[in-house]
Formats: sequence, structure tokens, C-alpha cells
Amino acid sequence: MSAFDLVVFDWDGTLMDSTAAIVRAMQRAAEDLGVPPPPAQRARQVIGLGLTDALRLALPELPAQRYPEMAARYRHHYLSHDGELELFPGVEELLARLAAAGRYVAVATGKSRLGLERALDHSGLRRYVMASRTADECHSKPHPQMLHELLAEFAVPPERAVMVGDTTHDLLMAQAAGTSAIGVAYGAHPREALTALRPLSVVDCAGALAPLVLGEKAEDGRALAERR
Repeated sequence: MSAFDLVVFDWDGTLMDSTAAIVRAMQRAAEDLGVPPPPAQRARQVIGLGLTDALRLALPELPAQRYPEMAARYRHHYLSHDGELELFPGVEELLARLAAAGRYVAVATGKSRLGLERALDHSGLRRYVMASRTADECHSKPHPQMLHELLAEFAVPPERAVMVGDTTHDLLMAQAAGTSAIGVAYGAHPREALTALRPLSVVDCAGALAPLVLGEKAEDGRALAERR
């Protein structure tokens, strides 16, 4: 099994257990504006997109001129509790192993730059993440700009890179950029939706990513999952 030189992770729902918090913040923000909150399933579906695209799909009845107001209320509700969010089990150990193995570790996220910087500080993962792209710096997923820029930054060809994410937006971005993709089934989108896009694999825990991204034997991945 061949290892990858560049491993790009989504953030929310892939590294950080934040899906429920995002859904809750979106629903409460809608209530603040006096509009019907989006059902949880619809709110989960837009996680990973840039905020404007997410609002357009989650709240189609909301006039575009109210997007800034909605965004402000969403950030209020989300940021008031973001320091309480935790990484998924096994994430920090996985990133530490990637760093020790000399792999490039990056993040491509629907968060804003400000939001990602806060998350990197709160989580303690800043020391492992060598580069990142956010939705307010690039086109929103599934546009491949984030991956194209990261590939260029590290001078890695697409076939030597993999995108790891919990949404179809992540997997479609990888397809558009020509990289491999791995889905994680513990985040926002259901396993069947991820599997339908034919990624390299869909895993149930962060520990199971090790053999796929490091080129190790599968037994090592199970052992890592057991140690989480």
C-alpha cells in the first residue's frame, strides 16, 4: 500500500466533533431572525460549505440581504461554545504520527480564517498543521481551488495527495482536483452518500485512517483504534 505525501483534512465533522454544535447554532440563529429553523438533516447537509452557500441552501426562504445578520447570529451562538468542543478520539495521535513520518498535513475547511485560527489554538493541533485554506480565502467546496493551492504550495502532484472529509463536498472537491479521497462516516453526511462517490475508503474512526494514509498494514490501524 502506497503512502501519501500530502494529507488534507476537513475540520468540522472530521477532526473536530462539532456537527451538532453547528446545527444548533444555525437553528438558534434562524429563531433570532424570526424565520423557521432548518431541519437538522438539511443543516447537516450544508456543513462544509462556505457560510453564504450554506445559508442559501439551508434557509432558501431567507432574503439574501439578511445573510449578514444571519451570519452574525450564527457566529454568536457557535463561538459562545466553541471552546467546549473536542477532537474526535484518535485525531491528535494520527496527526502526530503523520508529522513524525514526514508527511505534509494540511486543512481545507468551510470555516472562516478567523474561525479556523481559533479552532487551531483551542484544539492544540496548530503544531501539526503545516498549511490551510478557508472558505473566505477560496471558492467554497466542492470547487477544487483549496486543493489546487495546497498541492502547489507543497509541490505535490495530485496522485500523491489525499483529501479526508466527512461530507460529499469534500469528496467532490477531491474528484475535481484529481486527488484521492477518504470519507469518514462519523461526521455530517451518511455513509451511503459518501460511499456513492467511490472514495478510496469510508472509515468509522480516526484510528482507521492510519493504514490508508501512511501505507501501513491494516492491523496497525486497528491497534491504533483500540488505543484511542
